[in-house]
Amino acid sequence: MQRIAVVGARGYVGSALARALMSGGQYSVTEVTRENYMLAQKESYDVLINCAMPSARFWAKSNPEKDFIETVEKTAQLLYAWNFKKFVQVSSVSARCQLDTVYGRHKAAAEKLVDQEKHLIVRLGPMYSPELTKGVLVDIREGKKVFVDGKSRYSFAPLSFNAEWIASHLERRGVVEVGARNALALEELASTLGVPAAFEGALDHQEIENPEPDFPDALDVIVFMDKWGEEPYNTQNT
Repeated sequence: MQRIAVVGARGYVGSALARALMSGGQYSVTEVTRENYMLAQKESYDVLINCAMPSARFWAKSNPEKDFIETVEKTAQLLYAWNFKKFVQVSSVSARCQLDTVYGRHKAAAEKLVDQEKHLIVRLGPMYSPELTKGVLVDIREGKKVFVDGKSRYSFAPLSFNAEWIASHLERRGVVEVGARNALALEELASTLGVPAAFEGALDHQEIENPEPDFPDALDVIVFMDKWGEEPYNTQNT
């Protein structure tokens, strides 16, 4: 049985990925957190997955040095101080499309540390799930100002899809962007939902490059938004 370590296993993506990996019963999964980091580091793994990079864009802008440490330096620590055969870096499409931001530049810098000939970089697009607590979907839902241009197009995909995609494609190498196969403008989303939304800021397209045929439809986020808060709700039904 392959041994897999998921670093950042309590995070938004990390917790979903750990569940996806354990659900099939084919892997021995170590959920790495701050509490057991040092102990887990002493072991050897077939696959080491980094889900621990911060996902706060505005925080990164205000705290560039801390974001560099949490993103670039901690990726280096995993690559150089842990024992593994395969490394999976869970990154963001911001590493390609937001190079004018601290957040995007640091994601791109962390990616450059990874040997793409041997390992896998997964760039995730915008995600949604019932557990979502921040981001443009939360702002739209709560009637808050959204600090991007309303014409910004997002490739929204369920968190569950992204987690299961990673769990079932650990053999891949290179860079793969995962999310919806198409995109939806934020102002179109708000209009369809009948939500009064105010947008202010620059265009911020977060679309998937070279999407694969089985990727979900970004329009499914409309169904999710309509049902958000209903119990039970499963993003797999969108």
